Amino acid sequence: MSTIIESVLIIVPAMLYAAGLRTLWTRAGRGHGVSRARAACFAAGLIVTALALLSPLDAMSDALFSAHMVQHLLLIMVAAPLCVIGTPLLAILWAFPSRRRRALGAWWRRARWVQAVVRALTQPGAAFLIHFVLLWFWHFPRPYQAAVEHEPVHALEHLCFMGSAMLLWWVALQPTGRRRASEGSAILLMGGTLMQSGVLGAVLMFAQSPWYPVHAAGTRAWGTTLLEDQQLAGLLMWIPASAIYLAAAAWLFLRWMRADERREERVAGTVRIARTAEGRLQ
Repeated sequence: MSTIIESVLIIVPAMLYAAGLRTLWTRAGRGHGVSRARAACFAAGLIVTALALLSPLDAMSDALFSAHMVQHLLLIMVAAPLCVIGTPLLAILWAFPSRRRRALGAWWRRARWVQAVVRALTQPGAAFLIHFVLLWFWHFPRPYQAAVEHEPVHALEHLCFMGSAMLLWWVALQPTGRRRASEGSAILLMGGTLMQSGVLGAVLMFAQSPWYPVHAAGTRAWGTTLLEDQQLAGLLMWIPASAIYLAAAAWLFLRWMRADERREERVAGTVRIARTAEGRLQ
């Protein structure tokens, strides 16, 4: 059941994105509106999602908490940012007939309360808090074990991770539309997420007793212990995950510096033009 739900959640966006991209490129030209690089990123994000949810890794995650952690990290830190960079909302919108797009635009302009909710959710603090709460909640022993034992709950867990991560990365990267967060705020957002996920990883790694007895049979089959498996999972969340957030913060900082340089060049160009015009008038 979980596999069917997750397959649908991958196949349907892929079909809508492809249909919208075909329509958009037919009208605007290939690579316009949504670039080839962004389309490739979205495709890569879906491939990583399928790798996490539909490959043997998914079956392995039922046996080992460390494999489950790899699954989570692929969804949160690889698939989610790749999908966001692919600008899915823009492409998927073009999958609908023009009449439907116009109707949707008219509804959006009238639905002020929906706009208010979206603005609230896409504030940096809200995106951070939502992801923080869901990440920690699903790693508490009872919700986590319920997810391993019940497939619909497992699918809900993955949906929470992917959805909250896409919201977080959207606010940080903001590939289209008006930015909700400045580059400085986005860097702080990445730094805060790095710290809270790193703390969770450290807590799991240095715990004195295992939290998830649901993996007892799996760890025995793989020749390890519950505590060793948990320590490996905590290490994965602590070190590799922190490196990804640190790399994202560094990229945002470089983009910020380049934007400042471009602004300074524009100001300098304007000043030169003004001085040249003034000299000619004299």
